[in-house]
Amino acid sequence: GQNSTTWLDRNLGATQVATSSTDAAAYGFYYQWGRGTDGHQLSSSNTTATNATGSTPGHGNFITERSTPFDWRVPQHDNLWQGASGTNNPCPNGFRVPTETELNSERSAFSPTNMSGAFASSLKIPAAGYRSGENGNSVGVGTSAFLFSSTIATADGRYVRNVSIYGDSASMRDTFRVHGINVRCIQKK
Repeated sequence: GQNSTTWLDRNLGATQVATSSTDAAAYGFYYQWGRGTDGHQLSSSNTTATNATGSTPGHGNFITERSTPFDWRVPQHDNLWQGASGTNNPCPNGFRVPTETELNSERSAFSPTNMSGAFASSLKIPAAGYRSGENGNSVGVGTSAFLFSSTIATADGRYVRNVSIYGDSASMRDTFRVHGINVRCIQKK
């Protein structure tokens, strides 16, 4: 990665480093923001429309939510995934979910600033798409990529920041916490 940071060489849950942008073995898991590794992150997990009220749902179902605040957990909890010792940190020991600033540093180095640049980068980001928090369906697989940050959106705190990568662009955006999105872990500093 940029600025001598150490990133995992693949998305969390991937069985190998991506050999192409459509390498399904490199897509990895689809985490709902702030959730631990409880089974929900598997693309084949069952769905439920019942929100969790705490930080550990106690099951491995992917929780769908079609109305505000578009979160699997109601009430929302902003202190999940904050740092290597953060609640529900899904990353291996010594790693954590990156901040918006860290992800943006990588994004700004993509050449070109789009899906092909993301795969050509040192992170070898594949087009894993995402899992919709509205219905659990896969979206954009093979054409787009998304990576969660640990950063809460400042414009509207219901949302969190992620990098959204398409065929023609790559930008930092606000997204719903209920979506199932890839995680690329960074080493704790």
